[in-house]
Amino acid sequence: MVRKPGKMYRNISKKAYTRRKYMGGVPGSKIVQFEMGNLSGDFPVELSLVVKEACQIRHTALEAARISINRKLVSEVGRQNFHLKIRTFPHHVLRENKQATGAGADRVSEGMRLAFGKAVGTAARVSPNQKIFTVYTTEQHAEKAKSAIARGGYKLPSPSRLLIERRVPAA
Repeated sequence: MVRKPGKMYRNISKKAYTRRKYMGGVPGSKIVQFEMGNLSGDFPVELSLVVKEACQIRHTALEAARISINRKLVSEVGRQNFHLKIRTFPHHVLRENKQATGAGADRVSEGMRLAFGKAVGTAARVSPNQKIFTVYTTEQHAEKAKSAIARGGYKLPSPSRLLIERRVPAA
């Protein structure tokens, strides 16, 4: 079956569907890692990607943004000079009513209005001004990290903005 366009799953429309205990056959999340870079370093600058609208972000979009940000940071800043963290988890299970295609499909699919559907993937439900990605880095690498995290925002279904905070290092 062909994957449906992402805009079909962008809006939050129904109740959350998260209880995997009662469902079978939920496809696994494509997100490989939730934290990358130097996990033990103490960095003074925190850059966060914040969404402006409430929406659902599919696990494939989160992974695409993560790869984009991580690749740019590793090549320009170096693996030891940043800590990248994904702040959301795709809990919500997306369902799709598979439609028949080909000759006679109109007769086969008749009577299937409001069908429940099968699990096809997962998504993270986010609210406005929620942090999606956070990069911790030093002052000298802040500009390059800013461009890297902005690049990841292009992969998400909601308009996003950058939030920059200075952290007080732990004594």
